[in-house]
Amino acid sequence: MKNSSIVVSFNRQRRLIILLLIVTCQSLIAKDPPFISGEKTVYKIFYNWNFVWLSAGEVVFDIKDEGDFYHIEVTGRTYSSYEWFYKVRDKFHTYLDKKTLKPKLYIRDIQEGSYYHYEKIVFDYKSNVINSYVGKSIGDTKLTVLPMQENVYDLISTMYFLRSVNRNELIAKQNIPFKMILDNEIYNLNIKCHRQSKINVKESGTYNVLNCITDVVTGNVFRKNTSLQVNVGNDDNLIPVLIESPLSVGSVKAILKSHQNLKHPFFSKL
Repeated sequence: MKNSSIVVSFNRQRRLIILLLIVTCQSLIAKDPPFISGEKTVYKIFYNWNFVWLSAGEVVFDIKDEGDFYHIEVTGRTYSSYEWFYKVRDKFHTYLDKKTLKPKLYIRDIQEGSYYHYEKIVFDYKSNVINSYVGKSIGDTKLTVLPMQENVYDLISTMYFLRSVNRNELIAKQNIPFKMILDNEIYNLNIKCHRQSKINVKESGTYNVLNCITDVVTGNVFRKNTSLQVNVGNDDNLIPVLIESPLSVGSVKAILKSHQNLKHPFFSKL
């Protein structure tokens, strides 16, 4: 029973940690986004239980060119050495308007052991509604229609909105509010970048970073009064290099493993 709880906690958290770094406030958006089509970043996921760190899997973020949109594909999977315990094959897709960086379409397709989950969110700005389709598979979904709110983002587009915030404004602001839709609900959350520092990340390197703290949705995964610690590279790319958080059972961290085709020089790595 204890192992079952660990599996559920880890995999719910692995889904949520893909939100890695979150922020939204339209007035703070830089005119020129700090990423380009062709960028690819890979994160290694570790789960801690009883002082033992398990190298559990990887999450890959890949930005593709789709005309007027950035197509961001995110793939999460467990390592083969971990799959005797639990197997994960997850895919996420987000389509961002290149001019506004607002999401148009979001798809989440999850396979985790015997658990399947499918979610499609259509952001209909003309009709001022959000159409959310949720079910076990693409052919078995239920539609929930939510009223559109200003600056609402999905799990993946939140990360790229954060990176598009003007870095000087990000440092200067005490708290930055943002809205995220998750499982048919819209949450009002906050992020705070409280200092700049130098950190050493095992298996990755030494970085100059912005130390940020973001609110999380408490419940089965996160304990009350906890937060997600996000260390963002302190250069014009603003990519996360280390994310850490305690869970209801154990803790988790994600470290930057590799990167390709960054728009700006990666000066934050020393």
